[in-house]
Amino acid sequence: MARSCSLECLENQLLCPICLEVFAEPLMLQCGHSYCKSCLSSMTLDPYGQLRCPVCRCEVDGGSSPPNVSLARIVEAMRELNDSHPELESCLQHHNPLSLFCEQDQEVICGLCSSIGAHRNHKITPLTSVYSRMKEDLSALLTEIQTQKRKLEEQICKMAYNKSRITNECDVFKWVIRKEFGELRRCLEEEESIFMLTVESRAAALISTLQKQVDEMAENLGKFQEIEGTLEQLNNESQLSFIRKYGSIAPGCREAQQKQQRRDRVYSAITFKPGFHHDDIKITVWKKLHRRVLPAPEALKLDPLTAHPMLKLSLNDTVVECGALVNRLPNNPERFSYSYCTLTSRGFSSGKHYWEVTVGSKSKWRLGLIKGTTSRKGKLLKSPESGVWLIGLKDSRLYEAFASHRTALPLASRPAKIGVFLDYEKGELTFYNADNPQELSFIYSFQTELQGKVYPLLDTCWHERGGNTLPLILTQPHAGKRASEPDPASLTQK
Repeated sequence: MARSCSLECLENQLLCPICLEVFAEPLMLQCGHSYCKSCLSSMTLDPYGQLRCPVCRCEVDGGSSPPNVSLARIVEAMRELNDSHPELESCLQHHNPLSLFCEQDQEVICGLCSSIGAHRNHKITPLTSVYSRMKEDLSALLTEIQTQKRKLEEQICKMAYNKSRITNECDVFKWVIRKEFGELRRCLEEEESIFMLTVESRAAALISTLQKQVDEMAENLGKFQEIEGTLEQLNNESQLSFIRKYGSIAPGCREAQQKQQRRDRVYSAITFKPGFHHDDIKITVWKKLHRRVLPAPEALKLDPLTAHPMLKLSLNDTVVECGALVNRLPNNPERFSYSYCTLTSRGFSSGKHYWEVTVGSKSKWRLGLIKGTTSRKGKLLKSPESGVWLIGLKDSRLYEAFASHRTALPLASRPAKIGVFLDYEKGELTFYNADNPQELSFIYSFQTELQGKVYPLLDTCWHERGGNTLPLILTQPHAGKRASEPDPASLTQK
């Protein structure tokens, strides 16, 4: 108790005369009295920078008030002393300080409680040790709580970011959906306009023809009405007058009647035929839309390092033809040594891709896709099991797909341009007749599982001693057009 009183007396001596609180950052005036820094800053200076000490009323310089370091250290020591030695409570039963802790009953007790009281023979620990242990436990728990709190905050932050990202991606997808459906609606409206214009123009032509016939018949009808009136008037004449006028009127009327009779034809109703069946509308529009929804043609170039030594590349590596002489080229691993093939310089390992190859009237050719790891030395094994997917033409008439078993392709017309569509993730490779710029006609489709990089392949086949010299051309896309290419015949002539 005495110690508590001494601390209290010391604290009373460490009070600021202005705020009556324990000094905080004490500053000492020239007169020797000290005040809190904030209290001193609140005091008013006279025009000469002087202030009057509230205790001794001496005038001192308000700008020269150094920190009272000694007093600040005493204040800090007193605070630490108060924190480390708090005033002990007393036991209600024995009136002794509570200085021990019963581990069994989890209670704070005094010395007598542990020796003669209810906690005798219990496990007893000094209060300072228990306090240190509990502080450590609390510190560890607080650390764990703070760690978990940070994790939760991070998770909330990540989830908020994820939510924001999903919202942004949703907005982007909504914009894309509106854009794509807007284009589809525009395409449908264009096709609708074409069909409507076709129907209206054909109907207008038929109606115009019928109207001409009606006008002509109406004119003839007017003439007959006029003749009819003349004959009725003649019929009402007296006998003598009738006989006199008959010879000049009746023969002319009969001649007009016979002339019209020769021109008469039996009218039969005209059937309106717009040039298409209503069931054709959907399939026609679908074909045109299918062409539009494919990716834009890739701007591919041929790779000279892969071309067979007899092949000749031209026009910025977009045209390939089989020459008559073997070129002296290095036998690098990428180059075909037996088959008259070349690959594009760019391969695909993901995504959707579309490209076009002009074959023209070439009598023999093959094109398709090949795995990047497939051997190019020796005769090329043309089958999906060997990592090669091709279709081709031979003898100018037989189209075939090089599946596990060769499959003949019954094409209704001979395509001059082949469209190739690759959906890597679905493992689909589809070939189309791309002659019509408005729609694609299906030729053949491979279904497979793709792994690793694959490359478009062009096989010119042997030139057949001049019978198969036309080139294969990689169609190049241009602004405003879907794709363009040179004329194969003009290239051969050159």
